[in-house]
This record gives sequence, C-alpha cells and structure tokens, in this order.
Amino acid sequence: MVVYIKRDILEDVAIIGGLVGVQFVYAGNSLLLGYLMSLGLSPFTIIIFFTLSTFIILTPFAVYFERSKWPKQLTLKFITQLVLISFGGVTLFQCLFLKGINLTSPAMATAMPNLAPGLIFIIAWTCRLEKVALSCLYGKVKIVGTLMCVVGALTMSLMQSAVSSKDARIIAPPTDDVVFDKNKIIGCMYLMAAVLVLSSNVVLQATTLGDFPAPMSLCAITSLIGVIITAMVQLVEDHQLKLGWPLVSVKDLIAFSLLGGTVGGACVSFNGWAMRKRGPVLVSMFSPIGTVISVILSFVTLGETISLGSLAGMFLMFTGLYFVLWAKGKEVFSDGNGLESEFDPEKPLLS
Repeated sequence: MVVYIKRDILEDVAIIGGLVGVQFVYAGNSLLLGYLMSLGLSPFTIIIFFTLSTFIILTPFAVYFERSKWPKQLTLKFITQLVLISFGGVTLFQCLFLKGINLTSPAMATAMPNLAPGLIFIIAWTCRLEKVALSCLYGKVKIVGTLMCVVGALTMSLMQSAVSSKDARIIAPPTDDVVFDKNKIIGCMYLMAAVLVLSSNVVLQATTLGDFPAPMSLCAITSLIGVIITAMVQLVEDHQLKLGWPLVSVKDLIAFSLLGGTVGGACVSFNGWAMRKRGPVLVSMFSPIGTVISVILSFVTLGETISLGSLAGMFLMFTGLYFVLWAKGKEVFSDGNGLESEFDPEKPLLS
C-alpha cells in the first residue's frame, strides 16, 4: 500500500513537472521563431523546414503503431478533410502566427492561443458538436468564460499596442500622449486570426479522427500535404522557393528544424500521456504558464516589457479560460438534472 501511494506521488510530480517543462519548451520555441524571422527568414521557409521535419520524425512511429488503422480505400470526403486540415493547420495557421510574432512579441504569441478553448466551444456549439444547456449553471459559466477570453484578448492587444510619445520602456501607464502602434495592432489581428483558424482546424480534426483513429498518421500525412501546399503558395507569391538566407545557412536551418521537430514531438507525446493519465482539463490548465515564462524570457533575453493594461487583459483572458475549463470539467460529473456528482471511479483524478 505504501509503495502504491509513493508511486502515485512520484507520478503526480512527474506529470506536473513535465507539463511545466513543456510550457518552457513552447515559450522557447516562440523566441526561436522570432529570432529566425529577425534574421530575415521568410515565414514560408520556416514552415516548410519545420513541418517537413515533423513529417520525417513522425512517419516511422505512425507506420509502426498505427498501420493497422489506415483506411483500405480513400474517399473524396477523407481526401477533402486532409487537404483542409493541411491548408488550415499548416500553411494558413502557421503563416498568420509567424507574421503575428514578427509584428508583436513572443509573449503575445504565447498568450493568444489561450483563446482557443473558448473559440473551439463557440465553433463546436455552432456546428452542434457541443451541447449547451442554458438552464444549467455550467453552460452559463462556459458562455461567460468565453466572453471574458475574447474581451481579455482585445484589451491585451489594444493596451500592448499603446505607447507613449517618448516610447517609455517601463511597466507603467504612459504619462504622455498615447498613440497606438499600428504594426502591433495588425500583429495582434494576425494572431487572433491564427487562433480562429486553429480552433476551426481542431474541430475538423476531431471529426476526421472519428473515422480515422490514428492521430500520429493524421499529423504526418497533413504535415507532408501542408509542406506541398506551402511551397506552392510561396511559388505563387514570391515566384521562387527561398530555402535559405545569407545569415542562416541551409545546414543550420535543417539543424534548427530537426531539433524543433524532435522536441515538439516529445512535448506532444508527453501531453498525450499526461492527458491519458489525468485528463485534458489538467493539461489545458498549464497553458497560461507558457505565457508567463515567455514574458520573463522576453524580458531577460530581448529586453521587452509589457504594460499594466496588457497584463490586466491577460489576467481577464486567463480567468475566462479557467471558467470554461472548470465548467467543461464539471459537466462530466453532472447527471441528467444538472446535479454534480462528486466522484467518478472511471475518470482519472484531477481531470
């Protein structure tokens, strides 16, 4: 009995420590992407190299573990879903996200994805994939939380883009005439659009996985299709494929891509294991930590700051996120009358 308790404690420590570590990796990845673009690399080039590395790393595992789950024939519906997921999740989302990072900061880029749970809820509700009982407390809390997420994101975007005429770099309300940085506002719009595309893509992925229960294979296939689509888009827009830059050699870019693909794959795998052990709600609750880490790293490495108004927007968005996650988690424990059941022996603890 004592050994069993100790094993559970060690597992909890490993899960919590690992989830915090994953957020460090995600924050570091945002800084890396911002650094690569500051050297002049095109977002298309970064997408092609990083996504191709994801395909190369995931394919052997997908073939080994999920080959038996592959469909025996390809239907037009399935091919259409693959193309839409590839274009939305790889080309469009990453292009918007990278342009947003370039115009704002890594801290803003890691904060915006916290909108995703609320937007996914709205899209799933609109498509009738999510049931909401307006007479139930948890349904009302999810709606309120979603609104708080959106208002918080808008507040954060406007306040972070507000600068004083002297461009003071201190964390305090500006005392001079306040103007809005047009580039930062456009960057925030890019990030919001990216999160909207990501949220729609998640709903489409969930629908596709119902018929094709092989997540690694789906990720590998859509990565390859996404690379092809991104290369085609770059050819149309730039009339050439830019696979390097004078300040970054192709060799270094391949090394960055393989490192990012390997570490990213490990993070996704760990999140999947933690989700299976403790449920999706606990995993989702660690997302805002990545934003805090990114703010600290941006301050230390890049000398960036963030205004008090922007911090207030972040707090409002995080509060709304936790409202949505709390209500979603509580709904699982509700009976038909909306009454909460305290225990569920078949559901992992802390989920």
